[in-house]
Amino acid sequence: MKIAVAQTSPTALTDTELYGLEALCEEAAQQGADILVTPEMGLTGYEAPLEALSSLALFVDDAILQKARTLAKTYQLAIVLGYAEMDEQGRFYNSAQFISAEGKCLQNYRKTHLYGDLDKSRFCAGSELMAPVTYRDFKISLAICYDVEFPELVRWHRCQGADLLLVPTANMHPFTTVATHMIPSRSMENGMVIAYANYTGLGRSIDYCSRSSICAADGQCVATLEDSTGMLIADIQQKDIETARRQMPYLSDRRLDLY
Repeated sequence: MKIAVAQTSPTALTDTELYGLEALCEEAAQQGADILVTPEMGLTGYEAPLEALSSLALFVDDAILQKARTLAKTYQLAIVLGYAEMDEQGRFYNSAQFISAEGKCLQNYRKTHLYGDLDKSRFCAGSELMAPVTYRDFKISLAICYDVEFPELVRWHRCQGADLLLVPTANMHPFTTVATHMIPSRSMENGMVIAYANYTGLGRSIDYCSRSSICAADGQCVATLEDSTGMLIADIQQKDIETARRQMPYLSDRRLDLY
């Protein structure tokens, strides 16, 4: 499977006609990608203030998301797309959808670990983790930004059988070590590929720290991008994941009788 990770400016996908997203889809498709991962809340912008959410937030089957599903089908490309979600009770969530190349929503995940006042003042925390979905012979899970910094969450997905964790993020300075240290560690300790899609540049009040990456199941960073917009591409193989798990059998060697 070939993964594309888009590192965009903070406002790249916010137009209602999805021209920004379509350009990313076209680029990813031209490079033969099977899945495109975009940053956290890419459709609505991560820094949208609370008073704006009632007009910006989308229902799970909103027309804009239907357009995104049409793009996935048009370009025969699965897409992971973040947005501000509103439920029927008017509550807001920091969410992401995994859309198949057939234009179907395979998962709608609500961020379970909210970071700081910017998240907690605007969103409700998601109340459940979602087991991996099987797509193109890989078991795939979603996490959003701060979620991946909790080893328990990533290990849970691994114990559910996940091969690949797709992570839209909006990480900022000075927390570059999340990308440079934690993401490779999460990959290695779980024998799992992680694709991590961040913003770059200045938003309304945040200086995003870039460093989007794709880390292999042995913890090696096979693609990364520093301070510029762009797209990462990496080809992942099941046999490489299986090899990493044999060489580093952390899951089977755990002493659950001790902890």
